[in-house]
Amino acid sequence: MVYKIFYQGRTKMMCQVTSKEEFCNMRNSDHQKQLVDKARGGNRQAKMRLLQFNYSCLPTPEGRLKGATQPSNSVGMDIDILRYENEDENEYQKRLDKVPEMVLAKKDELHLLLLERSVSKGFHIVFRRRPELSQEDNLRWASDLLGVAYDKGAKDITRVFFATTANPSDLIFLDDELFKVESPLPVPPKGNDEQPQSISRPSTDNREPLTDNQNNPASCILHSASYQGIPYSKIIDKYFDLFHGGRQPSEGNRNVMTYELALILRPICDYDQQRLEQVIPNYWGTKEGEEERAKAIASALKEPRKGMPYRLNQVLKSLHHDSRLAATGGTSEMPPPLPQKLPPLLELLSRNVPPLYKAAVCESVFPSLATHFHGVKFRYIDNKDHEPTFMNVLIAPMSIGKGCIKQPIDYIMADIKAADQVNREREAEWKRKNPAGKTRAKDPRPEGLLIQMLIDNLTDAVFNQRVVDAHKCGQRFIYTRVDEVEQLKRVTSRGTVDEVSTLIRNAFDNADHGQERVGSDSITGIAPLRWNFNASTTIPNAHRFFAKACNDGTLSRLYLSTIIKPETDDDEIPVFGIYDEQYALELKPFIDLISNAGGRVECPEAEQLAREIAKENNRNASLLESDAFRRLSYRANVIAYLKGMLLYVANDYKWTKEISDYVRWSEQMDLWCKMRFFGQQLEKEIAAEQQQIFASPLNLLEQLPEVFTTEQFLQLRQKLGKTGNGQATLRSWKHRGYIDFDELSNTWKKT
Repeated sequence: MVYKIFYQGRTKMMCQVTSKEEFCNMRNSDHQKQLVDKARGGNRQAKMRLLQFNYSCLPTPEGRLKGATQPSNSVGMDIDILRYENEDENEYQKRLDKVPEMVLAKKDELHLLLLERSVSKGFHIVFRRRPELSQEDNLRWASDLLGVAYDKGAKDITRVFFATTANPSDLIFLDDELFKVESPLPVPPKGNDEQPQSISRPSTDNREPLTDNQNNPASCILHSASYQGIPYSKIIDKYFDLFHGGRQPSEGNRNVMTYELALILRPICDYDQQRLEQVIPNYWGTKEGEEERAKAIASALKEPRKGMPYRLNQVLKSLHHDSRLAATGGTSEMPPPLPQKLPPLLELLSRNVPPLYKAAVCESVFPSLATHFHGVKFRYIDNKDHEPTFMNVLIAPMSIGKGCIKQPIDYIMADIKAADQVNREREAEWKRKNPAGKTRAKDPRPEGLLIQMLIDNLTDAVFNQRVVDAHKCGQRFIYTRVDEVEQLKRVTSRGTVDEVSTLIRNAFDNADHGQERVGSDSITGIAPLRWNFNASTTIPNAHRFFAKACNDGTLSRLYLSTIIKPETDDDEIPVFGIYDEQYALELKPFIDLISNAGGRVECPEAEQLAREIAKENNRNASLLESDAFRRLSYRANVIAYLKGMLLYVANDYKWTKEISDYVRWSEQMDLWCKMRFFGQQLEKEIAAEQQQIFASPLNLLEQLPEVFTTEQFLQLRQKLGKTGNGQATLRSWKHRGYIDFDELSNTWKKT
């Protein structure tokens, strides 16, 4: 079994890792890879911040590492290969390289579960525990079998191991069996002449609590028993995260916090004293603490029953939101990790940025790349033709380095920028010779006048002219890049978010756009809107800008990306590579392939992948019961398919596994961002759509604050001339899901 180590205050806690995918994703995060590189360069501080795992014990009932006495079904061990005095470096390296071969030759006899290269010059192994042996004897048995030095540092089952990456060069062997949830073993003997002892331990499956041979109930925590598929331990942790800033009960508040927790959990524990005692940890950690816990739970059970508490509803909603993020291959905090091997074009475009920024750069380049297409169509799996429209918004915290996307885009757009400059000069000359109000007949507008890169300070007339010109010059795209999404409002003279939303919806569908005017000096023309853009913004600004555009089709037509910088103790300046003429020369063949494409381009492999992902998305939406995920996934799959087709063309019309892996990841990243930043808002708006709202109760409810007391409700009723005690109205609102009651604060809250 694998447990990730994390800190709660200064206490090391344990969290079980339940799948190979989760394990590898954590190890291959950009942050982890950066730390591994620094640690291998001799940075001791970086090593101490690496991921830590324990393979040899189960946590205490409170989830702590310190004080754990229950062994797991596996054993972790170091294999240190020391360098002999005066040994040549090459000879030493040869001895190191032979270790994996030696271990793998004995993997069946050893019952090997994991083999990894350590940060320094050595290895870690994890093997199946022999339950008849103590921890120390298991280590000696494995050492003798492999012919390596005994690892005395691992004789304590709470020993942790610093992890490296999930790359094959680091993670050499990994068996799925390591992640199986199994019944825990009894405490092993400390020596060959001592007998195993049975102790209290946490249950690790959905069965009844474990008992010993004397039929005495074991004191345990149902870490893996689920309410609606969610372990109670996660419900408890999320409760403290949401309502107590992540602080667990401690000396001075353990009684009141345990009482409060029991009050919240009792509806999903059948109002049962014994079940609540199994679910709620003993925050005292003593035998006397069990009595205190029982008293607090009993007091909570005496309170009148009032249905599902408001706070519990909030906890469950938050956990369901976390599970929807997990469906995208990410976690509640981290997006899905970028594939290790990228298509050649993306490998080139992202090679000059540190790992932290690679994902953002890869996602940002599609709008500018696609601006080189003209007259190209891709037929999606619904038999509708799509043009390569890409509108990317990079949402990330302030001062995190969103400008990392600028130079790659500048090099992509260099040829278009040069052509635009020539045409700007031609247009300026024509305007000089034909000023507004000219009495004689004006010269016709020059043929082939095309300007694709737009500034962010235009009038409606200029924007429309650029759209028409681009269409006449071979069905080409116009392109905008802004440092802040708010600047998109200046693309036209109307200057509103509503206008930007309309442009986004029209651009994705390549709908007709333009204007008709009577005056001879007025710009007249209508053409399909082909508009790609890159915009950046912070998370709060994104919420404000798209506050009214979540459920009208605007959000789903964009694709989002982000930069997540893990918290570290250092403030090292990221180092970027050099952009030069050589970089431009390497990029040119890819740009030429895109620029020379024409007509309808088809790729059976891309279509098949789109069908597979569409089925997976529908299945996930059903499992998660998420209408927001389902709605967002439709166009997210179209956008990902178009990215795959662009990469297919840029790869000289060859489909590869790297393209397939990137397309799948890109869609996951898009959905992760949308669900993380806007998912809860969208779920709420969809639910509101589906509710039958009656005017009279709603008018009364609208006049109440977000949080109100029964007294405030009654006072407002009286003010409006209503009679009666209003209890029927409150019950109706609660039944319809408009409000919830918070027993702890004795207040009503709008939902």
